Amino acid sequence: MESERVFVDTSAFYALMDRSDNNYEQAAGLWKYFLEKDFYLTTSNYVIVETLALLQSRLGFEAANLWYRNVLSLAEVLWIEGSIHNLAYELWLSLGRRKLSLVDCVSFVTMRHYKVEKVFVFDRHFEEQGFEIVSEGTES
Repeated sequence: MESERVFVDTSAFYALMDRSDNNYEQAAGLWKYFLEKDFYLTTSNYVIVETLALLQSRLGFEAANLWYRNVLSLAEVLWIEGSIHNLAYELWLSLGRRKLSLVDCVSFVTMRHYKVEKVFVFDRHFEEQGFEIVSEGTES
């Protein structure tokens, strides 16, 4: 049986690292669940850059480095090619919303390209784009 695929977004990675984050408890519980149930976790190099910048800015260099070494190593990194970047940029332009980032649009296009339907995220834009947000108590 093939492992269930889940894309991990910056908001989830950040919540895992910041115990004062409102989503920390749920994020920690889901992360443990994913690892116990052998989910296939994936993310993109754009999410890595965004997460490192956020962690370094809010929690410091050591927290960012710890995340990179110990948490990120549990997910496959999808490296974004120019064609996906360009499609994401066009999507970002067409949606034209202040709170929707280019990184989110890259994630949407990447998930569609790799046929990943589920996402570990604390951002409703993914749901608006038709993806299933994995929430606490998920059972396969």
